[in-house]
Amino acid sequence: MKHLLNTLYILSEDIYLSLDGENVVANREKQAVARYPLHTLQNIITFSYSGASPALMGACAERQIGFAFCTPRGRFLARVCGEGGGNVLLRRSQYRAADDPSQCCQISRTMIFGKLFNARWSMERTRRDHGLRVDSDRLAAASQQIYGLLSQVKEVDSPEELRGLEGVGASAYFGVFNEMILGDKDAFSFHQRSRRPPLDAVNAMLSFSYSLLAHDCASALESAGLDSYVGFLHRDRPGRISLALDLMEELRPCMADRFVLTLINNRQVKASDFLYMESGAVLLTDNGRKAFLKSWQEKKKEMLTHPYLGEKLPWGMIPYVQALLLARYLRGDLDAYPPFLWK
Repeated sequence: MKHLLNTLYILSEDIYLSLDGENVVANREKQAVARYPLHTLQNIITFSYSGASPALMGACAERQIGFAFCTPRGRFLARVCGEGGGNVLLRRSQYRAADDPSQCCQISRTMIFGKLFNARWSMERTRRDHGLRVDSDRLAAASQQIYGLLSQVKEVDSPEELRGLEGVGASAYFGVFNEMILGDKDAFSFHQRSRRPPLDAVNAMLSFSYSLLAHDCASALESAGLDSYVGFLHRDRPGRISLALDLMEELRPCMADRFVLTLINNRQVKASDFLYMESGAVLLTDNGRKAFLKSWQEKKKEMLTHPYLGEKLPWGMIPYVQALLLARYLRGDLDAYPPFLWK
């Protein structure tokens, strides 16, 4: 089993990364300001335009250390990938499945089932823990609506119909998302999902957490020998990590959405952690991003019992476990891909 190691986040926009022996060196104005041993790292995510040396990118690719470039505001730009050597048979199985509409629908069904199941459980958890502080009837109605969709998702045999059911479920879920926010409603109210750009503080955090989760899923898939760019629900598009977007669907409600709700409800973020632009866009400040990433790393170390394996694992390992289960299904070792069903 892969070990959960550290993720190195580079937030300063003027940092250039280079390689010195077995160390990542952070340079500012050609002066080394910090160094980190490569063997302690699982991922590197840089939010700097200054870039990184080819030697460092090559070393990370050889060691299967994920390396992603984002804009200073968190928009994903690119990932560094090495050779996929040794997994040609698995990848050929993946490509054949991606070209087969029936198999695409079968895999996508389980992932969307997991997404809706986890979204419903998140609402039920809020009703259970905070029933006197929320509109329990609204949450119950949305939960019941999604419950009704679960049986329909199991029977779907076309990707278009599946996307339609997923859209209905997402509408019901985000329609009551504001009910699950218990903190400062003046600063953290949610009306609807908005992106590119996010138009409120909640959407700013959701978009940032989705970017982080997508990177983790892409790294997990590549580690398992799969091609993160060839998906089943999200179709091929140049530069898009379609399979990572597929995998993260079932993990959004429990790993990203719930994390954002926890930050708000535990008052770990405040209005001063955001920039409110004249265009209407809302972005995390540098200090806000640092606090967000610190909490994200802490969340990934929390333990839970995997519902399928029955083993205790840190949250950060869940994308890797799901990627391995997907690979086992594509190899023919499992009859179906088991989605992550949070409880």
